[in-house]
Amino acid sequence: MTALRGALFDVDGTLVDSTYFHTIAWWHGFRRFGHDVRMNEIHRRVGMGGQRIVEQVLGPGRDASQDGEIMDTHSAVFSTFWPHLRAFDGARGLLERCKSAGLTVVLASSARRQDLDVLRSVIDADEFIDAATSSADAKESKPAPDILVAALGAGGLDASEALFVGDAVWDVQAASALGIPTVGLASGGYSAAELREAGAVEVSASPRELLDGFERSEIGRRLGG
Repeated sequence: MTALRGALFDVDGTLVDSTYFHTIAWWHGFRRFGHDVRMNEIHRRVGMGGQRIVEQVLGPGRDASQDGEIMDTHSAVFSTFWPHLRAFDGARGLLERCKSAGLTVVLASSARRQDLDVLRSVIDADEFIDAATSSADAKESKPAPDILVAALGAGGLDASEALFVGDAVWDVQAASALGIPTVGLASGGYSAAELREAGAVEVSASPRELLDGFERSEIGRRLGG
C-alpha cells in the first residue's frame, strides 16, 4: 500500500454542524415556489450539489426555469444561519493532528466560496490547512468525483496517497470512484450502517471520536504502516 501523504476532508456535516441548516434552507427554497417537499427528502440529498438536489427532489417534470431561483433562495436563507454555525467538537484538533503527523490537509468542499470562507472561520484551523476547494472547482457535484480530483490537485497528491473523511454516502461514492478509502463520520445524519454499506472503510460517530482514537483509526494505521 502506498504511504499515506494526504487527508481530504468534507466540511458541511463533517467538520461543521450545518447539515440541518442546509435542509431548512432548501425547504424554504422549494416552498417559495409552491413545492411541498418533506424535509427528510431534502436531508437525504444534502451533500450533493444544488442542481442535483433540485433535479432529484422535483424530478424531470418540474418547471426547470425555477431551478436557479430555488438555489438562490437556499443560498440566501442559509446565509442567515451563518452566525449559528458551530464546528463539531474535535474538528480543529483532528486537522491539527493530521497536520502534525506530516499529512497534507485539504478541505475538499463543494460549498460556495462565500460559504466556505465562513465555514473556515468557524473551524478556526487555517494554520493546519494546506489547500481548499469550492463549488467553482468542480463541473459535476458529488457523487461525481470532480471535487476530489480538484482537491488532490490542490494538495499535490495522488489518489493512492490520500484518504477522505466525509459524512454522506455521496462522499463515499465520490471517493470510491477514484479508489480513495473513506473514513465516515456519522455526524451529518447518515448512520454508520449506511456509510459502511456505501463503502466506508470505517465509521466514527464524530470528529472527537476519530481524534480520540486516532492511533487506532485507518489514518493512524496507514501512517504507522
